[in-house]
Amino acid sequence: MSNEILYILLPDYAAHEVVYLSQAIASDEFALKENPKYVNKVVAPTMEPVRSIGGFRTMPDYSFATMPKDYAALVLIGGFGWGTPVAEQVAPIVCQAIRDGKIVGAICNGASFMAKHGFLNAVKHTGNGLEQLKQWGGENYTNPDGYIHTQAIAGNNIVTANGSATLEFAKELLLLLENDTPERVEMYYQFNKQGFCNLFPN
Repeated sequence: MSNEILYILLPDYAAHEVVYLSQAIASDEFALKENPKYVNKVVAPTMEPVRSIGGFRTMPDYSFATMPKDYAALVLIGGFGWGTPVAEQVAPIVCQAIRDGKIVGAICNGASFMAKHGFLNAVKHTGNGLEQLKQWGGENYTNPDGYIHTQAIAGNNIVTANGSATLEFAKELLLLLENDTPERVEMYYQFNKQGFCNLFPN
């Protein structure tokens, strides 16, 4: 099994939603990992740089046409691109990932996109509120009872989160990926959630 984690970035993606997960994959509290368990890779519609909401431009490692078939996880990073035509190219990628039993993460509008294509109909899930999931999902979204009003949640191999839950999203995926021990994942979460001064007061 490949150890690559593939982050799907569409134009006008939300850069902050990728930070905690990708950082924990690549480094620990001291430095970059010499032998990380997983490797971060960016997938975009083409090999052209993809622009974030804030104006950062990211160079993809793969396009939709060149991405590998084997990988450890597929992560849909939110942003404004999920409501555009180019996002429809992602649906068969997600469908195949679920069929193959891959870990799939979707945050913010990425979770709404999952609802739109019926990918949340058999799992507990969350997102940017139940009303948005219903609005995006329409007739394809048939599992409102599976919606949990929480920051992030794992259901089977699918992790969903709302757009303010970057850290919780990372935690759920890190646990599912077994990137580290549960204790160390919790330590990483608490350090970033509470902050240095709260954890280590004078």
